[in-house]
Amino acid sequence: APDRAPRTRAPATGNADLVEAMDAERSGVMLTVVAEVLKTLPDDRDGSRHQRFLLLIDDAGAPYDTLLIAHNIDLAERVPLKAGDIVSLYGQYEFNDKGGVLHWTHHDPGGRHEDGWIEHEGVRYE
Repeated sequence: APDRAPRTRAPATGNADLVEAMDAERSGVMLTVVAEVLKTLPDDRDGSRHQRFLLLIDDAGAPYDTLLIAHNIDLAERVPLKAGDIVSLYGQYEFNDKGGVLHWTHHDPGGRHEDGWIEHEGVRYE
């Protein structure tokens, strides 16, 4: 088996931009999040297909403890993740009453939107 670095918890203050966006109920901002996968969810197949999963947001002072990720798998490769994995993501945050959703975690083939990405176990999915 390949050597793997020991898993570490996401930094307790590493998501300050997310916590600020949650507090301000701000939407439409591109930001980076580093967190643990809490749960994988069934794909959303309504329109463009999206891989969905919940992140655990355990930053001190965060007003919500989860964040939904909606990763477009018609434009980017599915990320092979499971609960407990640590991921880094860059995407567009949209506030909702459950803590929000992060989407645009992929390239924009039309070049009209800033590209996002997900990093998992040293691989970038965009």
